[in-house]
Amino acid sequence: MRYHRNDVVNRAIEVLDEYGLESLTMRRLAAELGVQPSALYHHVPNKQTLLAIVADEILARGRRPQRARAWDRRVVEVCAELRDAMLAYRDGAEVVSTAYTFGLGAGGPANRLREALRDGGFPDDLVDVGTRALLHLVFGHAVDEQTALQAASAGAIDRAPGGPADFERALELLLDGLRSRSRV
Repeated sequence: MRYHRNDVVNRAIEVLDEYGLESLTMRRLAAELGVQPSALYHHVPNKQTLLAIVADEILARGRRPQRARAWDRRVVEVCAELRDAMLAYRDGAEVVSTAYTFGLGAGGPANRLREALRDGGFPDDLVDVGTRALLHLVFGHAVDEQTALQAASAGAIDRAPGGPADFERALELLLDGLRSRSRV
């Protein structure tokens, strides 16, 4: 059977979700698809590129219609959408945050946050710092939440992860600081 790039990406996401990031290797993915590992390189040049494409697909699958008009409510929508998209897949937070950090992909949410902050009347330096601070909050919270969920399910810890309410409170604290500097 001949596979297309979308088939490779979809199966990679299934392997990620079922077995975790440590098991998502080119060899494992090729075996799952019933092909030789070299066949995958017709679709992606290396594992880093595969993970970047997987990160972008995770974000694409999590996209929701944007309804808010005010800059700060748009920030909340983007951050909540990003968090939910990452948490929808095992190790999704690690994949997406790593792809973004290395500049390999997953840049859509950052671009939308920058746009919202510009609409909030922030100067360019605060747009950049504010975007990074928001992403750090979302990435960090999602990684912590995902790690705690996995550890709790394995019986390694007995604490509940900070869930949506904790995330929303943290986001509002950061937004309170941003609002105090908004020119709009």
